[in-house]
Amino acid sequence: MAEEQELLVVGRVVAAQGLRGELRVNPLSDFPERFTRPGRRWLRPAQGRRGEAAEAAEVELLSGRQLPGKELFVIRLEGVNDRSSAEALVGHELLVPAEDRPKLARGEFHLLDLVGLEVRLLQSSEAESPAQTGRCIGTVKDLIHAGNDLLEVELTTGGAPLWIPFVKAIVPEVRLEAGWIGITPPPGLLELGQASNDKPDDADA
Repeated sequence: MAEEQELLVVGRVVAAQGLRGELRVNPLSDFPERFTRPGRRWLRPAQGRRGEAAEAAEVELLSGRQLPGKELFVIRLEGVNDRSSAEALVGHELLVPAEDRPKLARGEFHLLDLVGLEVRLLQSSEAESPAQTGRCIGTVKDLIHAGNDLLEVELTTGGAPLWIPFVKAIVPEVRLEAGWIGITPPPGLLELGQASNDKPDDADA
């Protein structure tokens, strides 16, 4: 049963492909075999990700391929044989058992491991000491894996989320065991989130 093991989200169904039941999947994994290697997978309605008790249904991945020049994959699932059946699955998440994660080399990590980590400011020092950890500004809530990865950060001040490009220059520190990532945001990035939070409260007039 899916509920008896920990499942890991590796992709989201974003559209139907053609008329024979194929699905377009936006990957949330750096491992193409998640979408190309036949075998057991699970599907779950996306609205169950944050707190709702949505059940994951076991499915069989028959085949998959990457679209040329795009980050998207096209997969075929057993029992999904027409466009209507495929469209009914748009928005679902594709999952695999967490224990089936590919082994990583020292210093590597899975992008989805970033979800739930604190986001701390790093203030560069001109002295001999390296960058020092600063205050926590929020928590990583989600990510978009398409071309350049973007981290969705829920700010401690509330309001609209902040989207941070996951590149070394902006996120130089990832401390999984300690539970945080460190960022050195370029000028104006944090102000985008602040501007969303500074909207007047009497907007319902």
